[in-house]
Amino acid sequence: MRKASIDRKTNETRLSVSVDLDGTGVFDVKTGVGFLDHMLEQLSRHSLIDITLRADGDLHIDDHHTVEDSGIAIGQAVAKALGDRKGIRRYASLHLPMDGTLTRAAIDISGRPFLIWKVDFTAPKIGTFDTELVREWFQAFAMNAGVTLHVETLYADNNHHIAESCFKALARALREALEIDPRQKDRIPSTKGSLAG
Repeated sequence: MRKASIDRKTNETRLSVSVDLDGTGVFDVKTGVGFLDHMLEQLSRHSLIDITLRADGDLHIDDHHTVEDSGIAIGQAVAKALGDRKGIRRYASLHLPMDGTLTRAAIDISGRPFLIWKVDFTAPKIGTFDTELVREWFQAFAMNAGVTLHVETLYADNNHHIAESCFKALARALREALEIDPRQKDRIPSTKGSLAG
């Protein structure tokens, strides 16, 4: 059962997250940040990871802490649910089209956190959401999930599609990389014998 729950409390946010890596993409997300909820729902639906998330953050200041801490908590929950990472496919990459936008994501469930981010927005906001926070979420997720993640938007037609294609590309890469490979279901996919970092 590859499931995990994380409770994270700071002076800035209080979060409760549960994930099921072998789910069906069922989500119940309430962060108080509408655009973030929409992105996390896409992440859940297209990765097939069930995600339940409740966040209570200092939104009277801005969205930054809630966005970043949701990436931290989801990353920690995914890492915890993975355990020793035995049997996973480990690697995945794809190109995700969304109308006039194309984003590429590549992931290694390596235990070594790293983010390469080649995504440029043409406006500072999507509605009331700061576009710079998209990278903050991905950075927090990669560092806490213990994954090497490369994300690049090759071309784009609008900022909403840029952000959404990034989350969907991550979702689809996660779905493949987290799957159990029947040819090595009892082995850790590393010549080192460990993916603990």
